[in-house]
Amino acid sequence: MNAPTQGASLLAMIAPRVLAQADRLRDGFLVAQPFAHCVIDGFFTDAFARTLLDEFPAFERGDSLNEDGMPAGKSVVERMHALGDGYARLDRCVRSTGFLELIGRITGISDLLYDPWYFGGGTHENRDGQSLDNHIDFNYHPGTGWHRRLNLIVYLNPEWEESWGGALELHRDPYDPEADEMIGVVPLFNRCVIFETTEHSWHGFPKIQLPADKRGLSRKSIALYFYTRDRPEEQTAQAHSTIYVDRALPAHFKPGRVLSERDCVELHDLMDRSSSHNRRLYGEISRLQTELGQTLLSRIIQGVRRLLARGKLR
Repeated sequence: MNAPTQGASLLAMIAPRVLAQADRLRDGFLVAQPFAHCVIDGFFTDAFARTLLDEFPAFERGDSLNEDGMPAGKSVVERMHALGDGYARLDRCVRSTGFLELIGRITGISDLLYDPWYFGGGTHENRDGQSLDNHIDFNYHPGTGWHRRLNLIVYLNPEWEESWGGALELHRDPYDPEADEMIGVVPLFNRCVIFETTEHSWHGFPKIQLPADKRGLSRKSIALYFYTRDRPEEQTAQAHSTIYVDRALPAHFKPGRVLSERDCVELHDLMDRSSSHNRRLYGEISRLQTELGQTLLSRIIQGVRRLLARGKLR
């Protein structure tokens, strides 16, 4: 098989309409608010999207611990190429030059690199009661040092309603609720969201609250992250991990209000989330302090050995 034919074969699972409209999608992506993004319905061919849903891993197969090591209602499988033939085909597609060039055309970002480790990506499944606080993502790949540039998410939920929560929210500034601008994207089947990852690409989703007769459902998605070796200097920042913003106190909490049982549950949830973020940050600080202490001790020992070798210490 020659190279052009092979490249076309690797893109065969992408809906032809997406391939044909790449330039038009870029025009919308670049001017979208509150930051650069686009929403593409029917991203994969319907048959391929169904294959990915059929091969989606059981919740128990993934990593279901949150960032501070506690059990959570979210399960992640990073090594998705081992999940079945459909995911192996997707992996080959994602790493292909044709796919990277397609996403580059849609976003205006050239020389994209895919992450062979799918660090933080892969399949994501969120159960009833789970949410994701607004955040910006880590900005450098921990293994390669590449700049993180794009998130591409495809949802695999044949049955979902906006009232159930779980819609992806893109925010201008969650630190300032009064001035914040937000759009929501309901996680419908075969809907793709691509957005640029920067120091202001705040995103998350509110708590999933399924009706009693739908509790067996979950929010399923595939997350793909893309990188470049360089990026414009004005967009760079010091390396950081994921940065969260605690959700603001709901507007209905006002002086004189008598707290209901639901209000108390909501307050406890907000406090638990804040404590969870603090535990994670304290853990990172403790780890960094330990590494710094070990580095300093190592340097002191090396200095003493050099002095002993020169006979300046007895």
